Amino acid sequence: MTSDLPKKRFLILCTLRIGDILLATPLPRSLRKAYPDSRIDVLVLKGMASVLEGNPDIDEIIETPHRTTLGSRIKEWRALWRRYTHALSPVSSDRARLYAFVAAPLRLGFINPHTSSLSRRLLTHALLFDDETLHTVPHNLRLLEPLGIPPDCTVVPPTAGGSIPVLPKMYAVLHPYPKFTYKSWPLENWVTLIQELQKRSIPVVLTGSRDPEEMKVVQEIAQRTTALNLAGTLSLAETADLIRKAQFFVGPDTGITHMAAATSIPTLTLFGPTNPVKWGPWPATQDCAQQPWRRQGSQHQGNVWIIQGSGPCVPCHQEGCDRHAYSKSQCLETLPVSAVLDIIQTLQFAS
Repeated sequence: MTSDLPKKRFLILCTLRIGDILLATPLPRSLRKAYPDSRIDVLVLKGMASVLEGNPDIDEIIETPHRTTLGSRIKEWRALWRRYTHALSPVSSDRARLYAFVAAPLRLGFINPHTSSLSRRLLTHALLFDDETLHTVPHNLRLLEPLGIPPDCTVVPPTAGGSIPVLPKMYAVLHPYPKFTYKSWPLENWVTLIQELQKRSIPVVLTGSRDPEEMKVVQEIAQRTTALNLAGTLSLAETADLIRKAQFFVGPDTGITHMAAATSIPTLTLFGPTNPVKWGPWPATQDCAQQPWRRQGSQHQGNVWIIQGSGPCVPCHQEGCDRHAYSKSQCLETLPVSAVLDIIQTLQFAS
């Protein structure tokens, strides 16, 4: 497309978590390439704006509270009323569809078989949500098809552009703590992995959020090793800047791992119940037309290695063996440290 097309105003609605927002960044990237002079804003939940810090494709990040009064919500809708020409929602929710209806006359989003007929009518272009067979990045980019906009599948990580702590010239970043227990690898395995890396003279930096439980777990790992603990001290964008300069990254199925993959460094991720076809980290140079991941088995594409736990039920697409967020997953409990070390050894030889 050429830059002399009529100026457009786009609102992208992404009212989910870190990984979901990151995997939606190819949308503003594609829109910016198609319409360089357009206005592109993104609406996220309060506290999530840092995921998009420094993103050159976005004009404004709008935050909306998780919960608020009806009066405050109506005031918010009035401020958004038909402010845009297009609203795109990669999120299949009634809330996102309602915001799209308020914001723009042309509204593109996803529906599922349980979406009510009223909610469907909030969209001018409704596409069926695919939760299993298509990766989230090309899935989100389907929203561009009715507009005839070529997709660019580059995932754009945040950047702070400032200084980060003084670190060794070469180091690895490990992010041990996922949001949900059923995605976690045993603490003892993280300790053993760090000890083995130390034997190989690889300094380790630990990252984590300011969540008290997460900081407690990461602190315990740090106390049992010589790893540098930066959990709770960096913003998301600063964490991305830290990861960019690392030799490699190891993390569970979590938003920070998606961010690491987008920085182009070698990224090793531990997968258990989650379907990698849909949610595997998107390799930094991945072709939009190619699906990077199979459903089963440890695998490698570009700068990303998925190390998958074993078992006839893997991936079960469930919240662990007990089917709740605090459940353990046997496939991850039995995933050996050697599976990670073998890949790291290959990376060392390659360097």
